[in-house]
Amino acid sequence: MPSIDWQSIALTVRLSLITAAILLGLGLPLALWLARTRHPLRPMIEAVVALPLILPPTVLGFYVLLMLGPRSPIGQFYETLTGTLLPFSFPGLVVASVLFSLPFAVQPMTAGFRGVSRELEEAAWCLGHSRWSTFWRVTIPQARAGLLAGFVLAFAHTLGEFGVALMVGGNIAGVTRTVSISIYDSVQAMDYATAGWTSALLLASSFVILAGLYYLQRKPLSAWPGN
Repeated sequence: MPSIDWQSIALTVRLSLITAAILLGLGLPLALWLARTRHPLRPMIEAVVALPLILPPTVLGFYVLLMLGPRSPIGQFYETLTGTLLPFSFPGLVVASVLFSLPFAVQPMTAGFRGVSRELEEAAWCLGHSRWSTFWRVTIPQARAGLLAGFVLAFAHTLGEFGVALMVGGNIAGVTRTVSISIYDSVQAMDYATAGWTSALLLASSFVILAGLYYLQRKPLSAWPGN
């Protein structure tokens, strides 16, 4: 069996978990706002969130590179704080991954919140529950299928990143070389056996993740733990 670059696989899984966790925290309030607001700027915000779906990864990666570069305010602040640069580093790769996977997390979460019964929330308020208590005990349980979908899709999408990862992170072994870049390197070296095995592993993992997600989404709400 060819030698698979397990280091790049481990790095990609770590990147995917961190990205999905960050997007769960950042995407939840944004998705709730998009689901509930009637603000006239909502279509503009939704368009900004959805941009990574249609922008070429190299275009997005180029702008992220400029945003994080040493001449940008963000890049200068990070360099002053840590003494290192954001481009071609793992933290820079995380920032790029969060931006690139944003719609894959926010859109399912928004759909989940739009499916929440306002009548049940109002009933909880009438029974004396605060808005905070109602959010955690009524809103989140009803929307959790969308929240789970957002987390899983953000994780799965980050697993396959290539263009943005290469533009912002480069190809530094053990630091920014993701599994998709490792596959590209194998193909460039005409090592098709290693590329084939690694691609098959990524394909199987993605299939299992998505199949598991669709299986959970088919279950009625009453069958979920806690109900």
